[in-house]
Amino acid sequence: LNVTVPPQVHHYKATEHGNEGDTGVLTCKSYSFPPVDQWAWYVVTPSGAELLGNGSTDRYSIKSTGNQTVLRIQNLDIEKDQHDYMCNGTNDHGNKGDTIHLHVRSRLAAVWPFLGIVGEVVVLVTIIFIYEKRRKPDEVPEDEDSGSGALKGNTGANHDTLRQRNS
Repeated sequence: LNVTVPPQVHHYKATEHGNEGDTGVLTCKSYSFPPVDQWAWYVVTPSGAELLGNGSTDRYSIKSTGNQTVLRIQNLDIEKDQHDYMCNGTNDHGNKGDTIHLHVRSRLAAVWPFLGIVGEVVVLVTIIFIYEKRRKPDEVPEDEDSGSGALKGNTGANHDTLRQRNS
């Protein structure tokens, strides 16, 4: 018994993330019978959907097998490539599509948290330094002894290393 249905196309991830300048990879799969015989990719922009052909530009490459298709976008750009992409599969019984959002991050995105932490450390060190400089010279911390006098030595034979303080 063979059950034949239109393709059931599903995205691998609903949102893909990529860094500017890297290669973006979008994947769709179909587990239907008969397998998909034709795949198509579209970029969805505010002006409408545009068909992406394999080799239409040197930035896009599409590799399709019976149950999966992969769109690779070379040299990602925040302005050009951050859109929704739709994959569409067709077999003898119809067609079906699914949409994937591509989010492109700046290369400097990871630097900002690091710079924030460095800035906090600089501010804290500066505050501590200013506090120590402005502290009154006659102010003495509690752990320092101001009246350290001569230490008494014990002349006993077993207490050569033991010292006592004057009180």
